Amino acid sequence: MNIRRRFAAAFCAALSLVSLSTSAADADAYPNRPIKVVVGFAAGGSSDTVMRILAPRMSELLKQSIVIDNRPGAGGNIASDYLIKAPADGYTVMLGTIGSLAVNQHLNKLSYNPVTDMVALSMAVVFSNILVVNASSPIRSLDDYVRQGKAVNSPLSFGSSGIGSSGHLAGELLKSAAGLRNQHVAYRGGGPAMNDLLGGVLQSIFSSPTDALQFIQAGKLRPLATTGSKRLEVLPQVPTIAESGFPGFETTNWYAFVAPQRTPAEVIQRLNAAIVATLTDPGVVAQLRKLGLDPMPSTSDEAARFIRTESDKWGSLVRKAGLKGE
Repeated sequence: MNIRRRFAAAFCAALSLVSLSTSAADADAYPNRPIKVVVGFAAGGSSDTVMRILAPRMSELLKQSIVIDNRPGAGGNIASDYLIKAPADGYTVMLGTIGSLAVNQHLNKLSYNPVTDMVALSMAVVFSNILVVNASSPIRSLDDYVRQGKAVNSPLSFGSSGIGSSGHLAGELLKSAAGLRNQHVAYRGGGPAMNDLLGGVLQSIFSSPTDALQFIQAGKLRPLATTGSKRLEVLPQVPTIAESGFPGFETTNWYAFVAPQRTPAEVIQRLNAAIVATLTDPGVVAQLRKLGLDPMPSTSDEAARFIRTESDKWGSLVRKAGLKGE
């Protein structure tokens, strides 16, 4: 999906909100009570941070409170299970991640399929992960990292927020591309992994910008490379993995809004309009880009196609790499 083209198209679509009526009839229409947005990770994580940036503007547009409901655990599966059991009335939606929407069903035996049991509302954000090491580490470049990772009995490890997370997948892709022997260490969230990296217990993380930037700027972490096809605007001096000796390497993280299947079409349209308008609001855009995140507003159909394509892509990688869930 061309992000800039989608962004421009979505901005035009957002203008449709101008026509929203404030008549008495609308007062009885959806929404007429607070809307719960489920987040599958603890407060302070990257998906939670994104939702807290988006919530105030969404609340203004929908004229209802947005209640963020953090339900961490199992790589987002707990939140997903809660969502599909919720009434399909538009009052419970979820900000899902690449793991909970496109990967977890290939790693675990789930009682649901995110692709078929959820309806996409819109994409939210897309971003590259950053491979970081402790600032005191002797590893100063991706070349150093690869050299150490190839060594027999290499002590090099990389942590992630859990099996199936974008950081785990990025690490597995580099491990395969470079022939590394490093070991993955799964944590129950990005916070504990970051604490161990800062404490010298863990050697590296493929981190989200929201988790790593503050420590990079404080001189506590050293960025080695980013995982996308282009450099991050907030870290223009840090090369991509692709330009550091692995042409074609690319993996990005993304979030999307979803609701239970059978949510009424008119409710989906209303939510989509509010999400798109929020993601094209200049103030919101500035906050997201300051954290290295690109807004990715879309139609419901575009989001559904994107999630299905990503599910197929990562399902193939999971089978090829023989990855297993927890």
